[in-house]
Amino acid sequence: MTTNRLPRKATVLLAGLVLAALAGCGAADKGTPEALGSGGPAKPVKAVPAAPPGLAGMPPLLAPDDVYAADRPNKLSPVVKNFPSRVYVPNTSSNTVSVIDPATYKVIETIPVGIQPQHVVPSWDMKTLWVNNNRGHTLTPIDPATGEAGKPVEVHDPYNLYFTPNGKYAIVMASMDKELVFRDPHTMDRVKTVPVTCFGVNHADFSADGRYFIVSCEFSGELLKVDTEKMEVIGQQKLPFEGAMPQDVKVSPDGKTFYVADMMAHGMWVLSGDAFDTPKLLPTGKGCHGLYVSRDSREMYVSNRGEGSISVFDFKQNRLTKKWDLPDGGSPDMGGVSADGKVLWLSGRYNSEVYAIDTTNGEQLARIPVGSGPHGLAVYPQPGRYSLGHTGIFR
Repeated sequence: MTTNRLPRKATVLLAGLVLAALAGCGAADKGTPEALGSGGPAKPVKAVPAAPPGLAGMPPLLAPDDVYAADRPNKLSPVVKNFPSRVYVPNTSSNTVSVIDPATYKVIETIPVGIQPQHVVPSWDMKTLWVNNNRGHTLTPIDPATGEAGKPVEVHDPYNLYFTPNGKYAIVMASMDKELVFRDPHTMDRVKTVPVTCFGVNHADFSADGRYFIVSCEFSGELLKVDTEKMEVIGQQKLPFEGAMPQDVKVSPDGKTFYVADMMAHGMWVLSGDAFDTPKLLPTGKGCHGLYVSRDSREMYVSNRGEGSISVFDFKQNRLTKKWDLPDGGSPDMGGVSADGKVLWLSGRYNSEVYAIDTTNGEQLARIPVGSGPHGLAVYPQPGRYSLGHTGIFR
């Protein structure tokens, strides 16, 4: 019987020659691989530069071009979704916190706290609200699940409170002490004290990558740039306006621009955080004070405390598009946006009241009497995965 079977060695050799020939078909020009189904070379793939690494331990942004992507309407974290919706108002001169039910626009409780409460600040893990008792040198914790106040924690000169984006530290803005104090975010034990040479550190916001934050110094008209990880001041500049009094600080959705409210320059300072260049002034209204981003990241609400108005800034258009005047005036100060994005809540600092404003048309929905000297109120809960502090900066 005859057979056509090749010897084993010949079979292996033949298979190797076939594979080599097939590999050679696509290897004539390694720079232009053949596109499937095209019969010709594919377009070269454009290299995408890797994003610079952010602060170690910081949760990655949900969208590289929007630091507020986690703050969409009613997108509540499982941590806070069962908390009752409330507005917590620190009354600086009454040493109390008024608790408002936003559904009825009524004060439902008044909580005694320490001396001169300035801001109500959500913790990084969003489980606690900290009342900053500035002259009482304490922080009063409030459980947002029950509304009950806990035992005050001794913290010297807590004018305002922030948290690093990785949740590693709390940062106390010790305004009169001229210090930035990095503390344990749970026990509030002091970790590192950073003395500053400016006067009145009060507000801040972080870069998109969390590696630095910009701080306003109210009483000397200056700005600081602080390295988050090293806990060191790496930049300082005087604002180009005699008598400047910078207040709230907010970063743009794309993370490229910082805005700083100035109550004496009557507008927002605009600058690059990375370059920390000389800022330019955008006039908004008398007593420009608080800055709050809309739930769709398209606009920013700017409270003008000295004239009873709110200016609306469009990020994409890079300009002011609207101004809403409060009926009968007022002193709109600090606050926040409701979870659904439909209501802007602001304290009336010199009128012992709180304003609820429709974000679609600027209509005043309510004017609610509270204690004396209402200041940094917190709307809670709000969308987001973690809190950077103040009255609610969520990422």
